[in-house]
Amino acid sequence: MPHRYIKKILDSRVYEVAQETPLDEAPHLSTRFGNAIWLKREDLQPVFSFKIRGAYNKIAQLSEEEQARGVICASAGNHAQGVAMSAQVLGIKAVIVMPQTTPEIKVNSVRARGARVVLKGDSFDEALAHTYKLIEEKGYTFIPPYDDEDVVVGQGTVAMEILRQCTQPIDAVFVPVGGGGLAAGVAVYVKYLRPDVRVVAVEPEEAACLAAAMEAGERVILPEVGLFADGVAVRQIGELPWEICREYVDEVVTVSTDEICAAIKDIFEDTRSIAEPAGAVSLAGLKKYVQTRGAEGQSLVAIVSGANMNFDRLGYVTERTEVGEQREAILAVKIPERPGSFKAFIQALSKRNITEFNYRYSDPDEAQIFVGVQISGGIDERRALVETLEARGLETLDLTDNELAKMHIRHMVGGHSTLVQNEKAFRFEFPERPGALMKFLMSLGTRWNISMFHYRNHGSAYSRVLMGAQVPDEDMEAFRAMLDKVGFRYWEETDNPAYKLFLGLGNRS
Repeated sequence: MPHRYIKKILDSRVYEVAQETPLDEAPHLSTRFGNAIWLKREDLQPVFSFKIRGAYNKIAQLSEEEQARGVICASAGNHAQGVAMSAQVLGIKAVIVMPQTTPEIKVNSVRARGARVVLKGDSFDEALAHTYKLIEEKGYTFIPPYDDEDVVVGQGTVAMEILRQCTQPIDAVFVPVGGGGLAAGVAVYVKYLRPDVRVVAVEPEEAACLAAAMEAGERVILPEVGLFADGVAVRQIGELPWEICREYVDEVVTVSTDEICAAIKDIFEDTRSIAEPAGAVSLAGLKKYVQTRGAEGQSLVAIVSGANMNFDRLGYVTERTEVGEQREAILAVKIPERPGSFKAFIQALSKRNITEFNYRYSDPDEAQIFVGVQISGGIDERRALVETLEARGLETLDLTDNELAKMHIRHMVGGHSTLVQNEKAFRFEFPERPGALMKFLMSLGTRWNISMFHYRNHGSAYSRVLMGAQVPDEDMEAFRAMLDKVGFRYWEETDNPAYKLFLGLGNRS
């Protein structure tokens, strides 16, 4: 099997439209981590993503009859732009079905390349279902995003360039994984020519479909996926990519949202370019690999797979970066409610900078503060700081890894309410589009009173809500049934310590 792929990669037609992107050394990262770190700059493609390679190679291989029918795909991002540009270059009609939640910048980019955009549904699955319906009605030729041999071959040209461009031996190549087309193409080429080079697949923790398949020994469907790195938010790895990756990928590394945000910053500092979250996944995995393996003096390559970033998301990325770099600790600290307590607390921090401080008077004896503290020694310094504060009699809880604290609590004001009874806290994600918030609220009905509400949108396809509702314990089964019927992804946070400390202590049964 590998011989066939290698020949097809060498004969690929991608360079009729794609560019050979540079392999840039990252000097700041290399110095920080004691390894030669290289960035394969697929963010510099005409559509700012590697997806142009596979899309064009697939469309270019179609018969005249298949091309004449026009091509179609379902995509909310980079694959859509790759198909649209490829069809435009080849003079072929293109239809792109996108979820209604797709940010306008991506919709406009596809339209600018001559494709007809059809907006349908709130999710990729709904858009894909409509795509199949249009294929049945109109006879369009479907262009898969990853589960296709010609697509995998097109993506494999990335590996061909890396091995040719790198002037020194390579120890490992880090590849982002969504559906697996890029990972499969890179892995089969690298392992055939350089079996000594490790191929490391990298996935977000909330969308680790390849890691789950590796553990199970077969493809699995994840019950749900996180949407921050939307370019790799796939519930099941493709069938063909799985057959290749299971044989040629050496290991899978998973990374958190905070680690991805930190990698976006790292790429910016070395290149002055802004990668999209999926585009920075591989570098986040490279950093984690170095830190967990203690790798030194190696030559490591991370594929920066795309740069289709919405400007509105940059604030959120910045907010999470310091935590991702382990340069900020987020703490809940109880200090005595008396003059001089804050000064004593500051002295206990040993000249560390405070990045954030939230407080509201609610108790005559104790003050509960939410504080961000700048650190430089990672988790070990965090633990030492907590121990120092505890030794001084200051009850301290580390919230640095608490999603509720980072997503909502640090942005909320008001504190505890003595008026709320039977409050239950829930965190939601729902598709973002005009009128979405109103639809969400209307779907909740009027049986239970909303006692707290915090809504955040980061310029992405999904928004986040923290909601409190007054629900007696005997109504919880009915309340959950209502939420399940509404159909939005949710988590109960009533027992979350961040909620209890800063919002929920006023509950009365």
